[in-house]
Amino acid sequence: MDRMLYISMSGAKEVMLSQANNANNLANANTDGFKQDFNQFRAQHMQGPGWNSRTYALDERPATDFSPGAMKVTGRDLDIATKENGYIGILSPDGTEALVRSASMHLTPLGELVDLGGNAILNQGGTPITIPPAKSIKVGNDGTVSFIPAGSADNLPVVLDQIRLVEPEIKSLQKGVDGYIRNIGEQPLAQAAVTVVGGALETSNVNSVQALTNMIELSRKYEMQIKMMSTSKSHAQKSDSLLKLG
Repeated sequence: MDRMLYISMSGAKEVMLSQANNANNLANANTDGFKQDFNQFRAQHMQGPGWNSRTYALDERPATDFSPGAMKVTGRDLDIATKENGYIGILSPDGTEALVRSASMHLTPLGELVDLGGNAILNQGGTPITIPPAKSIKVGNDGTVSFIPAGSADNLPVVLDQIRLVEPEIKSLQKGVDGYIRNIGEQPLAQAAVTVVGGALETSNVNSVQALTNMIELSRKYEMQIKMMSTSKSHAQKSDSLLKLG
């Protein structure tokens, strides 16, 4: 009975972890640029001396779905999104470069160009972009940042910098526990000719209907594991009763 109880107990625990991941995907169904995480179950032997006589269920996140979401038109000049397999370089909170498919940008009081999370937008050289006081700011299809200086009489735009745009291979991307996507390939990413769409953002790639279906399926799996635990207890009690008769 202990083997049955151990299997069902570990199964219930891992189903709860999978449910948490699925809930996180569902909660971010309306978060622009969010990439959903995959989940899978597999059997894992109990490590230790002697034979592998115990096997438990293991839930793991094998990969992230990097497929693009739908384009959402906002009409805002500082909302940008990339096409094809293009990514924008930003400075993550830990000081490393992270990659995003779109960014809703704004200026800080110091003139730094940042996204909604306060992460600096990087230029082609890998340093944060800073913009002087300006009447307006535009981003070209090639990522070129131009602005009209405040107090300018002729309203002629001035080209300032170019946003860091890269085109990594999907297999070299990894989403960390902090939610940021990074390049884990051996070679550093070079500036690429990526097309930028202005006045638009990329939406989440989470399928809400599928996530809700997964939630129901995982709930039923959890109930099944709890039922097995109850059955194991019942069998143990009956076995004890038979031993007492002897």
